[in-house]
Amino acid sequence: MKTAILLVLAYLLGSIPSGIWIGKLFFKKDIREFGSGNSGTTNTFRVLGKTAGLVVFAMDLLKGTLATCLPLIFHLDINPLWFGLIAVIGHTLPIFAGFKGGKAVATSAGMLLGFAPLFFFYSLAFFLIVLYITSMVSAASIASAIFVTLSSIILPYIWPTILPTQNWLLTIVCLALTCYIIYRHKENIQRIKDGTENRVSFGLNKKEK
Repeated sequence: MKTAILLVLAYLLGSIPSGIWIGKLFFKKDIREFGSGNSGTTNTFRVLGKTAGLVVFAMDLLKGTLATCLPLIFHLDINPLWFGLIAVIGHTLPIFAGFKGGKAVATSAGMLLGFAPLFFFYSLAFFLIVLYITSMVSAASIASAIFVTLSSIILPYIWPTILPTQNWLLTIVCLALTCYIIYRHKENIQRIKDGTENRVSFGLNKKEK
C-alpha cells in the first residue's frame, strides 16, 4: 500500500507544470500560447526570461530528484528508478495540465541526480559542452540523451568511480527516455537540418542580440 501511494505521489510531483504555474502566477501569461507552445524550460527562457527559466529548470529537475529519492526516504526496498520514471511520465503527461507536458529532459536529469549524482554531473558536463558548441538546447538534449544511454553501459567498465556497477534497468530506462526525447524533438531535428533551429545567447554559434 505504501508503495502504491508513493508511486502516485511520484506521478503527482512530476505533474507539477512549473512553467505554466510560474508564467500565470508572476507574469499573467500562459507560456503555451507563446513561443514553441511547449510548457518546458526552454520555452520558459524564451517567453519569460532568464530568471523564470532558471526557476522552472530547477523545479523540473528537483521534482525528478525528489521522486527518485522517495523509496530511500521511506525505506522501501525498490529500485528508485521506477519512481523517477513515474515522475518523468507525470512531467510529460501531467494531470494538472490536461496531460500535455514537457519533453522530459529536465525531469529525466533530475532522476539521474537522485539515482547517481556523479553520473548526473558527468552527463551535465557533456550537455554543456554540446550546448557551447552548437548554441542549441535541442541538439544538446538529444546528444546528451544518447550519450547517457551509451555511458550507462560503458562507464562501469572504464570509469567505475562515476558509475560503479552495471545496472541494466538504468540502461533500459535511459534508452526508453532517449527514444522519447528524440521523438518529442522531431520538429527541432528538422529545423536543425534546415538551419533554422532556435539558438541561445551562449556558445560558439550564439544568436545575435
